[in-house]
Parts: sequence; C-alpha cells; structure tokens
Amino acid sequence: MFGVITGIMGRGMAIRQQEGRPNLEPSWIIDTLKSCWTPGVKGAFWRILTAVMILAVGFRLARWLGKFLKKTFDRTSMEENVRKFLMTVLNACMYALVIFIAAEKLGVPSASIVALMGSAGVAIGLSLKESLSNVAGGILILVTRPFVLQDYIVCGNVEGTVEDIGLVYTSLITVDNRKITIPNGTVANATIINVTAQDKRQLDLEVNIDYKSDLKKAKEILLEILENHPQVIREDGVRVFVKELGSSAVILGMRGWIMRDEYWPARWDIIESIKFCFDEAGIVIPYKQVTIHREDL
Repeated sequence: MFGVITGIMGRGMAIRQQEGRPNLEPSWIIDTLKSCWTPGVKGAFWRILTAVMILAVGFRLARWLGKFLKKTFDRTSMEENVRKFLMTVLNACMYALVIFIAAEKLGVPSASIVALMGSAGVAIGLSLKESLSNVAGGILILVTRPFVLQDYIVCGNVEGTVEDIGLVYTSLITVDNRKITIPNGTVANATIINVTAQDKRQLDLEVNIDYKSDLKKAKEILLEILENHPQVIREDGVRVFVKELGSSAVILGMRGWIMRDEYWPARWDIIESIKFCFDEAGIVIPYKQVTIHREDL
C-alpha cells in the first residue's frame, strides 16, 4: 500500500513538472491507480471480499439452520439434554465448516488447516484430559440413559433428584434442598441405583419382637396394617413372614407395593402404626440390654 501511494505521488509530480503548471483534473489520479493496481493486489482484494461474504452468508445460514433443527428436535420425544448436546455439536460443526471454506478462499491450504486443527486437538486433549473424560462420561450417560431428569438416584455415598445432566457435570438436589455436583466421569464409572425408574416401589420392612410375645398376634397386626393402608396396592399382594430367629428377637418381615410418589409418606405412616398397634396389643419390641451377674465372694 505504501508503494502504491508513493507511485501515485511520483507520477503526479512528474506530470506537473512536464506541464509546468498544476493539473486540476483528477484523471491523472485514476490513470495512476490503474497502472499501480497490480494483479496481485486485485487478487488479494477479491479473496478477502469473497471470504468476508462467505463468513457473513455462512454464519447467517448456520443460525437459520440451527433454529430449524431446534424446532425439529423439540417436536420429537428426544430427551432434553440429548437435544442440547446435539445442537451444540451441530452448531460447532456448521460454524467450523464456514470458517474452513473462508480460510480456503483466502488461500490457506486445506492441509495446513487440518494439521493445525490436529495439533490443537492434541494439545487441548493433553491439557484437559480429566475434563474430556467427564465429557465422554456425559455423552455415555446421554446415550445409554441410566437415568433422566427428575429421577431419584443413589451414586456412591450421595443421593438425590437429578436436576441437570450436562456434558461435564450431573447435578442432584437432595431431600434437604442441597445441590450436589458430580463429575460425569465418576457417574459413568459408578454403580447407579435409580430409585424412581419404575412406577411402583416395594415396601420392605423388618420388625423385631420379643421371644415371649405372641408371634401369631404380631403377624396378624402387621398384615392388617398393610391391607388397610390406603397407599398400599392390595391387588399386588402383601406378605408378612418370619424372616429370621435372631439372637435376642424374632425378626418379622413385611412387604407390599406402593406408588413411587407415595412411598416415603406411606413408609413413615406404617412404621408409626406398627408402634401404636404393638403397644395396644402388648407386643414387645426388644432393645439391646446388658445384663451383669454379680457373684458374692
């Protein structure tokens, strides 16, 4: 550019020296620009202009296509987090493709672009190894779907309702309204208990009674509690049985089916009813005691 300006000034000065007077007509400027506008500069200008047009049109088209795909995914029964993940990947691919085409129009060799992207990928992979393992775990969770949003899960020593499944972290809300964030790599490699995967849950309780208490009466009380409780699904059957003869008590088991949304209130109510009914019937629930025998010396 500096050379072009210098050429224009030199040519103008030469014309003025030849004529001996100032040239007020602008034609000499146009002629000078034409003579100094080399094919290389013209080519660079058109390449830059073409690349800018490709970026402008390509980004606009990518935004429109992204909105179209989002509406299409919203009409399907696809999981929300899967839709978000797919939209993120597709948007990144579309914008990368536009930039790749624009770079080629600027004269950047495609092999160089691929090599640069490969080197950048290796560097990013080494520096973000742990984060990428979490991303891989997030993709695995979204594909295999061991749980979905609003499921109640147990993962290791934490449990709660699934609030969000991101690409890097999974968020849980505990029963006391605390938020727990777990890396997806940990979740993908852990044993997950999905408590609310089914519509119904089995109530499984153990009740200890004293060996001197009336076993038959205790079983009748427990069976009556299960059969008369409004949240217990009687059509699926209820059972009361002697599970074990313990060292200090007879262990009775009781089972019934409850809808998952009513499980905990029903469980607490049944345990309370057992205590009241056993007290009225004189059934003793033993507790650990230490007996000390004293020998007079």
